[in-house]
Amino acid sequence: MDEVFVEGQFLGLPPTEGDADVVILPLAFELTTSYGTGTAEGPLACIEASGQVELYDPMLSSDLPAGCTIRTEKAWEGTAGDLMGQLDQLVDHANPWYSGHQFPLFLGGEHGILPPIVQAASNHPLVNGDLSKLTIVQIDAHADLRESLDDEPFSHACAASRSLDLGVGALLQAGIRACSRQEIALINSDDRITTFFAKDTQHPHSGASSWNQWLESLSTLSGPVHLTLDIDGLDGALVPATGTPVPGGLSFWQVIETIEAVFAAPNATIISADINEIVAQEDTPLTQFTAACLATKAVACHILARQEGRWKASTAGRQEHPKSTFFKEWSTTPPSSN
Repeated sequence: MDEVFVEGQFLGLPPTEGDADVVILPLAFELTTSYGTGTAEGPLACIEASGQVELYDPMLSSDLPAGCTIRTEKAWEGTAGDLMGQLDQLVDHANPWYSGHQFPLFLGGEHGILPPIVQAASNHPLVNGDLSKLTIVQIDAHADLRESLDDEPFSHACAASRSLDLGVGALLQAGIRACSRQEIALINSDDRITTFFAKDTQHPHSGASSWNQWLESLSTLSGPVHLTLDIDGLDGALVPATGTPVPGGLSFWQVIETIEAVFAAPNATIISADINEIVAQEDTPLTQFTAACLATKAVACHILARQEGRWKASTAGRQEHPKSTFFKEWSTTPPSSN
């Protein structure tokens, strides 16, 4: 029997009562973009485009939602009058979904959503307040390891750097092809960072060897993992409306292969994911539809992990957390970097 199509819901799936297995969380956050704009409208454009994505995935024995409950939350919009206040509001918004009972998939919004998501992830039972247990897998054109951009240390260009400052134990990056001298120095000096540059993985002659090394590194992941996918990690021809499209990026199938490899890692548990820097493309839905396809693949991979017993709910429900003042306090006294 065909599912009833509902506008405004991820994949057009009807909303359901009770606890959800997968939660789609659109984040209309855009305060530090430095080139193109429009990421605040990107999440809802992605959800709209997802209504045209097929519910069939060859990994699953039935069409999505494949026996699981997928819920789409209302779009988050910050109300605080400054950047740090909105980052704290993002922590508050993400916190309830890290009880270990659901799989949260965040749709952005600029990549500045990553540090507050990571801060909220510290409450996940598998992390338990120790972010050194967490690995971030990052697809991106940019390293996002700047100390600051335009005098703003919480710019979207600093998302990975600030996440490491929070205490994240490991960062694996692929697709990188636009970075500063300072970022290269950090990549070379911080043993938590492993970077696969696009000039290597996309090389017409030796690229296959480098790409296989990337996939091998993903197969050895262990412990809790967060996947962050900036869509400009794909070649700019596939996502021309994103804020900073860059030529020479990953193919669509390479990103699909990465998503599948991350979720298939036998010793890892993927506790959450985000897909960010989505901008609605006006002349064609290519950009937002590409993002929707990648989001759908992440959901399908999570459901397969559930079905195969590689993901199990850690608790019976949500936990209560006090309102975050973490980023407000950080602006006064930054935490010590590992």
